[in-house]
Amino acid sequence: MKRSLLFALWFVALGFGSSAAQGVVVDQGRFVVRVAEREVGEEEFVIRRAGLGSGDAIFASGVVTRRVGTGTQEVRPLLRATPLEGTAESYQVSVSGHEPAEIRLVRSGRRYVATIRTSAGDEDREFQALPATYVLELDVAHHYYFLRSLREGRQGHVLVPRTREQLNIAASPAVTEDLRLGPNVVSARRVVFTMEDGDTRVVWFDRQGRVLRVEIPARRYVAERLDLVG
Repeated sequence: MKRSLLFALWFVALGFGSSAAQGVVVDQGRFVVRVAEREVGEEEFVIRRAGLGSGDAIFASGVVTRRVGTGTQEVRPLLRATPLEGTAESYQVSVSGHEPAEIRLVRSGRRYVATIRTSAGDEDREFQALPATYVLELDVAHHYYFLRSLREGRQGHVLVPRTREQLNIAASPAVTEDLRLGPNVVSARRVVFTMEDGDTRVVWFDRQGRVLRVEIPARRYVAERLDLVG
């Protein structure tokens, strides 16, 4: 079975269906991606809220295109999450170019069941389905939208499917400050998220909860909104 067909079948099986392409857009835009102060690519994304009652959900999809070494990589993530807390319900990602892979993740009771397909072969893995579990895919900035409600003193849990990590995460107190995006200066809420291994993510949100900027200091990674620059 061709990868494109398999990916389409997963898209339906994971509960995305037509709802992911419909509903109300809550955020949509582009990030420029820099590593070590060099521009290496872009990320385009759309986040929608769709469904009714128990089927109400947030759907996030995007395309991250970046240069890696002498080659390129394209990452296409699709996430379904609960509308209030942003807890992951199902997820899949297709990676082409550098380090190709296909991953699907489905919540089943008190666990997440993952199927991982890479050039090295197939792998099945399980993760705990803990309260407030978020998917933060490697180098996908718009996933931090789902952390907007995580407040100081509350513990969250993070899954990074491509690295097979599951970590606790804690938020610092939010600090309101001015953030420059191109020629514009906007008011933003800055939050530092710290993983249990000590790694940090610095995220700036606007008043609507949209992600404006993401920094990962240890990797010298920065993603900054392009579409909000006048």
